[in-house]
Amino acid sequence: MSEVVSRWRLDGRVALVTGASRGIGQACARELAALGAQPLLVARDLDALESARIELVEEFPGCAPRTFAADLGSSEARLELFDWIADLDIPLSILVNNVGGNVTRAALEYDLPEVEQLLQTNLLSAFHLSQLAHPHLAAHGAAAIVNIGSVSGVTHVRSGAPYGMSKAALHQLTRNLACEWAEDGIRVNAVAPWYIRTRRTATVLADADYLEEVLGRTPMRRIGEPHEVAAAVAFLCLPAASYISGECIGVDGGFLRYGF
Repeated sequence: MSEVVSRWRLDGRVALVTGASRGIGQACARELAALGAQPLLVARDLDALESARIELVEEFPGCAPRTFAADLGSSEARLELFDWIADLDIPLSILVNNVGGNVTRAALEYDLPEVEQLLQTNLLSAFHLSQLAHPHLAAHGAAAIVNIGSVSGVTHVRSGAPYGMSKAALHQLTRNLACEWAEDGIRVNAVAPWYIRTRRTATVLADADYLEEVLGRTPMRRIGEPHEVAAAVAFLCLPAASYISGECIGVDGGFLRYGF
């Protein structure tokens, strides 16, 4: 394989992808597998994880994905995940922090335990998983973390304040870790999607008036697809992106650049 081609491959890499049974997470696992990586799939739903694993094996015969069912909003579950990874004794070199959730309402209508749980799932899980992954990634020496942020962490959208704060903090975590861990050979980046066609967005996008509002603020006049986010994530993991760290790339059809 030529040097140019190898920069665009992930052969021999092991990639941990959270929230990997559906939507953006599943698309990320598929994209990484297509580039030669061996994915570790983590999500809460064991049956959905198994379906995702079977799809990968059928599409990529050389792929040997492994699955671990866990609710990563729990610190105990995160520790159990890395006990499992230690038992596998494999050279983890990629972490995609995708797991997340949301409850959308006005700021005054949230109760504190609900906000704390959102922060646990969307932010603290990524921080803790990155900490746990650090010795594995540092041992590899050319590793990558990609955090799945959101345009809601950059500007106000109708996602609710706790979700926006969690994603804004995730973007800042990306910058901090990129600076701290560069000397360990770990690059840390993020992507910030706008509306992507997933099961979670299906209900709101089924409202024709709301969809027209969304498209009216999106220069490309369409909803994004999970594979379009996954392509940006995969690029940030590639050797071809070896001098990119601390960035947050909008995958938003131009939404964040749209004025009046």
